[in-house]
Amino acid sequence: MDSGKAKVESVCGCCGPLRPRYKRLVDNIFPEDPKDGLSKSDMEKLTFYAVSAPEKLDRIGAYLAERLSRDVVRHRYGYVVIAMEALDQLLMACHSQSIKPFVESFLHMVAKLLESREPDLQVLGTNSFVKFANIEEDTPSYHRRYDFFVSQFSAMCHSTHEDPETRTRIRVAGIKGLQGVVRKTVNDELQAIIWEPQHMDKLIPSMLFNMQDDGEENPASLAESCFRELLGRAAYGNMNNAVRPVLVHLDNHRLWEPNEFAVSCFRIIMYSIQAQHSHHVIQQVLGHLDTHNKNTPRMRAGIVQVLLETVAIAAKGSVGELAWEVAYTVNPNSQTSSPPNLWLGPTVLEVFNTLLKHLRMSVDFELGENSRRNSGASVSSSGRVKESEERIVQNAIIQTIGFFGGNLPDYQRAEVMMFIMGKVPVYGTPCHTLDTVKIGHQGTKRIQAMLLSSLIMVTSGFKSKTMVAALPAPFLDPLFSISLMEDCELRQLVLEILLNIIDRHDNRAKLRGIRIIPNVAALKIKREKISKQDVGFMKKHGQQLYRHIYLGCKEEDNGHKNFELLFTTLAVLTIELANEEVVVDLIRLALALQDMSLANEENMPMVIRCGIMALVAAYLNFLSQMIANPAFCQHVSKVIEMRNLEAPYLLPEHIFREKCPLPNCLEKEDRSLYFQTVDLAECLVAPGYNAERLSIPYVPQVTGKHSFVDRRKHRWVLHFLSLQSLLAEEITFETLKKAIDTTGLEEQEKEKRRQVMEKFQKAPFEEIAAHCESKANMLHDRLAQIFELTIRPPPSPSGVVSISAGHAQHQSVPVYEMKFPDLCVY
Repeated sequence: MDSGKAKVESVCGCCGPLRPRYKRLVDNIFPEDPKDGLSKSDMEKLTFYAVSAPEKLDRIGAYLAERLSRDVVRHRYGYVVIAMEALDQLLMACHSQSIKPFVESFLHMVAKLLESREPDLQVLGTNSFVKFANIEEDTPSYHRRYDFFVSQFSAMCHSTHEDPETRTRIRVAGIKGLQGVVRKTVNDELQAIIWEPQHMDKLIPSMLFNMQDDGEENPASLAESCFRELLGRAAYGNMNNAVRPVLVHLDNHRLWEPNEFAVSCFRIIMYSIQAQHSHHVIQQVLGHLDTHNKNTPRMRAGIVQVLLETVAIAAKGSVGELAWEVAYTVNPNSQTSSPPNLWLGPTVLEVFNTLLKHLRMSVDFELGENSRRNSGASVSSSGRVKESEERIVQNAIIQTIGFFGGNLPDYQRAEVMMFIMGKVPVYGTPCHTLDTVKIGHQGTKRIQAMLLSSLIMVTSGFKSKTMVAALPAPFLDPLFSISLMEDCELRQLVLEILLNIIDRHDNRAKLRGIRIIPNVAALKIKREKISKQDVGFMKKHGQQLYRHIYLGCKEEDNGHKNFELLFTTLAVLTIELANEEVVVDLIRLALALQDMSLANEENMPMVIRCGIMALVAAYLNFLSQMIANPAFCQHVSKVIEMRNLEAPYLLPEHIFREKCPLPNCLEKEDRSLYFQTVDLAECLVAPGYNAERLSIPYVPQVTGKHSFVDRRKHRWVLHFLSLQSLLAEEITFETLKKAIDTTGLEEQEKEKRRQVMEKFQKAPFEEIAAHCESKANMLHDRLAQIFELTIRPPPSPSGVVSISAGHAQHQSVPVYEMKFPDLCVY
């Protein structure tokens, strides 16, 4: 027995030196006491051997993994640290193609450490993985996957360890690990799988979870850095997968209300991604808003505010791209060249469509649509709170619309203005975009006010070279239709929009409300000579402007602000668009306003009549100094001086004060208190001014598509219309019998006249205009038929002369097409 035992021992002793060299070299790096650390000299030998014989790397890695696994199980953590240090040095030293199998062993060992519950081992494994992630490999890896590492590092980012310091270490390690995965995979085309939703749904929330934890600065700053790096590496096709988890995280953690963190996240996103990908983010937020269209008002407002932030950043970085996009959207055949980094995403109109849709829905909720769906909820304080919250949503949408349009170049804003104006519901016109039947008058008014408010923001700072381009008829007509409504707020908004567009030299701020300006020259008003295009604009639309100012002055709910805006509008018109002819028209308008206030045929309140008088005084004082006519200035100053002494309530400094004493009536006979047409005409007897036109009283005229009635032929047209209506009736025996029977004819005529008068007094202007337009079309058709029958000359082979568009045109008729009487044909 003893001899056998000795023989076995001798055999074992002989086998020791026969072990493979790589195993002996690996064993030698581990000291007897792990506290002594890695043996540097033996590590150099192992490294030299691995570099000299790279085909042995996979065996070295497998053997190191075997030892490390055994040491982990036996809790010999000192040797684990030595093994990982050796692996790190081998990785850094070896870059040959044979390193691929070694990497598999290395990653297997890192996974073993991450799976352990020891924080030190998890941190150790993470640090080794980060070092590996920084190594640039010569060839891509075909079979390597990082799914486990994404899951494990994400779990570490959500560590809930009892010890705060240990929890912070684990979370920081998890973030570093994710950062290493990102660096290792995003540049490897074979690892594009990292951008798939199953991985992004772990990566993104892990970073956001640490970013929102204000108590731990180190994880928060590191997570933000990793988040920025990930977004900066996102390619065109990966943006949606990167942004969607952010939205889901904000939903799950209810971070839209309040939304400071949400805004911060999207600021990071917009500043981290490439500029040409901005549209992806905006489209994602728009879609998210659609998804949550029935959520709480504050949540929707939070999403809209985030949208505003993204739009603002995108506009700052790519105004040129936005401008090109609008141009292409409006006119696909535009010759505008594409910018270098074209923003191809959702068009401007798509953004507006979505926002306007949610604006309408918010109005529905505000007016109680939601409460009506619920079973009999009574209106209480909670209802009022909800209404105010819906206003938050609406204001956020308006700001977004205004900011988005306001950041476009001036030459593109006109298209955006036209688009928004097309969404404004106007009485008497078809509204294809917003159904105003269900929301009623109050809801329609709310939408009108909000869209006009957004137009104010879009037109703020707008500078157009010509008024024709800035105020085309499709924009001007509905805008003025709103100015006729019986709501002072809407009329104020219309005037604000007009001022933003017309005031091209920023003179509005110098006027500072309605007052008697003692020295207009001191204001240093900027102006230029009126262009030919603007002269043409005033010839075409001037009467329309005057008419709406005239009608807007006599509304009974006018307040101080309304008169201020009316005065400023008249003043800016004078500065920007007034030549000699327009000056005369504006004086006629002012005198007509004075006469309207004195006559008071519509029983206006005394405060409105005095306000109109004050408006006329302030404007004529301004105009007289602008045209620098001494006689004109003297007459205006004399009237103002008399009013100061005898009727201060006719001046703006007094009438718009609170508790201003009002007179019982305005005496027409006291001529010194009023501006006299004869005196003003004498003052304007100078080259360029047609003073004779002042003697023609101004009468508001319906212009545009409704101006079919010539005032000189007014009676004839009305007679023809009445005759036409009789001819249109079916002639029957009863009709003839009624025509013969004259009993009660006078009473019927009186009743008919009364109904017509009542209709024209109480019906909305748009309804009257539409009625007149239909009559006009019938009239023109009938006249065309009559002219065709009576004036048409007989055919002639030599040609006929026809009048078309004011020009004579000769049309030859072939003989074979002529129709001769039967007696002439043989």
